[in-house]
Amino acid sequence: QVQVVESGGGLVQAGGSLRLSCVASGSIFSINAMGWYRQGQAPGEQRELVARITKGGTTTYADSVKGRFTISGDNAKNTVYLQMNSLKPEDTAVYSCKATVSGPAGYGDYWGQGTQVTVSS
Repeated sequence: QVQVVESGGGLVQAGGSLRLSCVASGSIFSINAMGWYRQGQAPGEQRELVARITKGGTTTYADSVKGRFTISGDNAKNTVYLQMNSLKPEDTAVYSCKATVSGPAGYGDYWGQGTQVTVSS
């Protein structure tokens, strides 16, 4: 089994910063990539990729967060961080972490339960 646990969400004013953390643990041979996704509360909103980092350090960002958010990882700790600066009300969402893992059962995607980020105007 693989567990993915996020932390660091909360309430912040527009222009402020938050740092999210995500740790993967359990039956893991290696982690190929970890990423942050978010889903807003408005009806019909789909979950979208925010940022992703591969084992080799290649990063991908949504256009809406480029220049404001930074994803980083610690391979030794199976941990990924998302530093969010210059937050906007439209960043309000549940942020979830996904780990793409190689383990005894092969490759798989594992999700955390999510952490709420609320940005007030």
